[in-house]
Amino acid sequence: MISPLAYVDSRAKIGKNVTIHPFAYIDKNVEIGDDCEIMPYASLMSGTRMGKGNRVFQGAVIAAEPQDFNYKGEDTIALIGDNNVIRENVVINRATTPEGKTKIGNGNFIHEGVHISHDTKIGNHSVFGYGSKLSGNCIVEDYVIFGGNILMSQGCRVGAWSMIQTGCRFRNDIPPYIVAAKEPTTYYGVNAVVMQHEKICDEKVIKHISHAYRIIYQGNTSIYDALLMIKDQVPMSKEIEHIIAFVEASKLGIIK
Repeated sequence: MISPLAYVDSRAKIGKNVTIHPFAYIDKNVEIGDDCEIMPYASLMSGTRMGKGNRVFQGAVIAAEPQDFNYKGEDTIALIGDNNVIRENVVINRATTPEGKTKIGNGNFIHEGVHISHDTKIGNHSVFGYGSKLSGNCIVEDYVIFGGNILMSQGCRVGAWSMIQTGCRFRNDIPPYIVAAKEPTTYYGVNAVVMQHEKICDEKVIKHISHAYRIIYQGNTSIYDALLMIKDQVPMSKEIEHIIAFVEASKLGIIK
């Protein structure tokens, strides 16, 4: 299942039933789990740790050196989970320091031309549209949808089940369960259609989420007071608790 026309370093660890096509490049200090497929001209560089069932398409580069002036040349890691699809010309940088980690979870679909920078951490089952760029030290939770050509600035966070429309650029956190749109990127409503389709919560909880965001975005009060009002006025659920915790933890502030 490994083409003789591929380069596979003798020190790389390859799992069972792995297909490596001609002209792929597998560096030293690489681990590939079972049932992966590495297409022609894909490069898995030193520091790749890849789980099971991944497909890596032509021209993708996994665990590229971080584009960070603090990088000193140490051996660092990019950890890829299971069952991800990594399309053509995607670049994923490994961590800047041995203590750090670039991490991609399970079941993500990463479209052509996406760049995921050093020390960024992505959860599970998200979709990243064509040409989107995620800067270093970002966090993306589970079930997020990025449209195409999105620019996510250094250290930003995106909450679970959020959708970001094509062309957005943002320097603040995007809280969970919302749609973000326009330029500058703003709150555009609750991601109700997707949540109802996926049946992650009932209609009553979606109404409570909408109520919480009305308080935050239309309440004409500070974020601190808005969170107090949510705690007082909105019935608690794991979704409301997540909104409160996400906003409280924000260092960059949330989008307007």
